[in-house]
Amino acid sequence: MTTEFTTHITEAVVDSLQGTADPRLRELLAALTRHLHAFVRETEPTMAEWERAVDFLTATGQTCTDTRQEFVLLSDVLGVSMLVETINSEGRGGATESTVLGPFHMTESPVRALGADIDLVGGGEPCVISGRVLSRDGTPLPGAILDVWQANAEGYYDVQQPKVQPAGNGRGLFTADAQGRFWFRTCVPSPYPIPTDGPVGDLLRATGRHPYRPAHIHFIASAEGHVPVTTHIFVAGSDHLDSDAVFAVKESLVQDFAETDDPSLAREFGIPNPFRHARFDLVLNSEEP
Repeated sequence: MTTEFTTHITEAVVDSLQGTADPRLRELLAALTRHLHAFVRETEPTMAEWERAVDFLTATGQTCTDTRQEFVLLSDVLGVSMLVETINSEGRGGATESTVLGPFHMTESPVRALGADIDLVGGGEPCVISGRVLSRDGTPLPGAILDVWQANAEGYYDVQQPKVQPAGNGRGLFTADAQGRFWFRTCVPSPYPIPTDGPVGDLLRATGRHPYRPAHIHFIASAEGHVPVTTHIFVAGSDHLDSDAVFAVKESLVQDFAETDDPSLAREFGIPNPFRHARFDLVLNSEEP
């Protein structure tokens, strides 16, 4: 129900922000106020419903730890993380598409040599990931940095199983060689459910949504003079590619983890033959306009 008084409340809050020194902060808070107030006028929540919403947000904050970010997870499952990523990457055609950071980039990846195995526990299907880091014009970017992290073969990150997985399992910080090339060994990732033992899990159950993500590996690629990209590679044919719980799949990021039967190449990579091999390039935009 819209009345003169409810409209006045919105205007009064927006007017109270005029003294905000940072103009961008003032713009953001004013827009937030207008949209939040419009939501309340449209849906007319009861006091009990509003208290439940406050309790939900409180519980979301209380669930956060040094190794778990429930607010990022909430942003992900509401599609906000993907929307922000996409808006900020528009106009950068030709570069590798970005996608969500996710809630598990909570610890520093250990520095590893090219060709190292980031799967420290085994149990999964061996694979090699290789490619190049390039500028958008195709120029290799020597010394580019790749921050890599993934879940183990059972779908858990190291921070989720500190008593089972060694710290740094599934993670690596690599430096591309003089030709911009990178390669490392790991296991083929598996689809997995996002954590459902907190408020976000309650939300998914209440809305009848599944918690699963398709199989993927996270990357952040950066190089001097270029705009970093946060992205994934998704395993072609994985379950849930069309129903990712965090809406992060982009067609250009789906890669074939091809079955490879090549004893000499296997020896070169230091991996049993046959093995799975994913080849792809990461393309960065220059910082120049």
